[in-house]
Amino acid sequence: LDYIFISMFLNTLTPKFYVALTGTSSLISGLILIFEWWYFRKYGTSFIEQVSVSHLRPLLGGVDSSTPSTSNTSNGEADSNRQSVSACRAAFDPLLSSRYTWVTGREPLTYYDMNLSAQDHQTFFTCDSDHLRPADAIMQKAWRERNPQARISAAHEEKTTTIMEGEGLFKEGLEGGQHNEDTNVLVYIKRRLAMCSRKLGRTREAVKMMRDLMKEFPLLSMFNIHENLLESLLELQNYADVQAVLAKYDDISLPKSATICYTAALLKARAVSDKFSPEAASRRGLSTAEMNAVEAIHRAVEFNPHVPKYLLEMKSLILPPEHILKRGDSEAIAYAFFHLQHWKRVEGALNLLHCTWEGTFRMIPYPLEKGHLFYPYPICTETADRELLPMFHEVSVYPKKELPFFILFTAGLCSFTAMLALLTHQFPELMGVFAKAFLSTLFAPLNFIMEKVESILPSSLWHQLTRI
Repeated sequence: LDYIFISMFLNTLTPKFYVALTGTSSLISGLILIFEWWYFRKYGTSFIEQVSVSHLRPLLGGVDSSTPSTSNTSNGEADSNRQSVSACRAAFDPLLSSRYTWVTGREPLTYYDMNLSAQDHQTFFTCDSDHLRPADAIMQKAWRERNPQARISAAHEEKTTTIMEGEGLFKEGLEGGQHNEDTNVLVYIKRRLAMCSRKLGRTREAVKMMRDLMKEFPLLSMFNIHENLLESLLELQNYADVQAVLAKYDDISLPKSATICYTAALLKARAVSDKFSPEAASRRGLSTAEMNAVEAIHRAVEFNPHVPKYLLEMKSLILPPEHILKRGDSEAIAYAFFHLQHWKRVEGALNLLHCTWEGTFRMIPYPLEKGHLFYPYPICTETADRELLPMFHEVSVYPKKELPFFILFTAGLCSFTAMLALLTHQFPELMGVFAKAFLSTLFAPLNFIMEKVESILPSSLWHQLTRI
């Protein structure tokens, strides 16, 4: 396109400018053709077409005529929008068993995070007739309170300062919940009791409680109890049972999570990480098992690219929030907070992760919105994470693929050449004066040096040198 554009204007120029610009345009056109070929081989699309579609057409207010304006397209866009909204909807952290206020001495949860918890409590544990029961009305008031002391005053919520005290209250609540046969209450309390057992070191007991709970309520997946089970089995180093749980829940039809993806990567890395060496792998190539481990790491990193920096301790951990955003920084914090010890326990696993995780971004198509193994990465996660995470934490954002310098240089050179040809066509005399002044200024130092050389060297010697 640039070659045709420049050639059209060269036909209208004066002979001097035609001679001067023809060589330049041929060189630039050759560079453009080479660059377009390289860019198409690397990214699978034309650079000029991509720039025109992505940047020029929106500025000119153009509309893609190839896009059908049918109801199917509208439905597809609506489905994409709904998927993006659902992808940025926060869910409660399944690994969190109690709030950390008493540990840190300050409130680690944002108001947005606590408000989501209050909404969850009211959704799970209330109904239209609750206003008839004073105890339920008190709890609704406590959930709406922002200040911890106000919640304690209203309903003694968060009054316990140890997990053992919390476990005792949950056991009392379980006895009361079994009488009214409220499924949500029973599942919530039993899961909390299992997490208390896990935190108190009674891991086998916690595993049994979680398995019983999953058998008793197989369709109640909103609490993600299988993620609690995976973490507990990893603590027991019962990798065979971990693989069995993954075989059931790491299915293409089920929603994924960082726990699912990174646990699968950990198991595959465990088979090769103790003997993995990047130098040896570069010489002989990757074996089948090593390739499977690397692909599993790439899959996990594409799902949530924020996790590796926490696992590799390149970024400091903070206490996780009560709610996490799938594929967001909040999910990465929650996963690394509870699973870092499991990665450290497997010899060489973090080394394999360190050597391979950044290669994920070379495999994802460009632009990044296309995705590779999963649906496109949601652009709304950064905003939602800033609401969930405290102000002192620097929110991690999705790594951007930077354009190479050669692409930027070539684009600038093409644009400058086209602008120069346009100005020469519109104002030939003025551009002639400008070109003459520019060339005179450019060659002024060379002329000055030549004059000095002529004045120093004998005329006979200078004559012989010019003849040579």
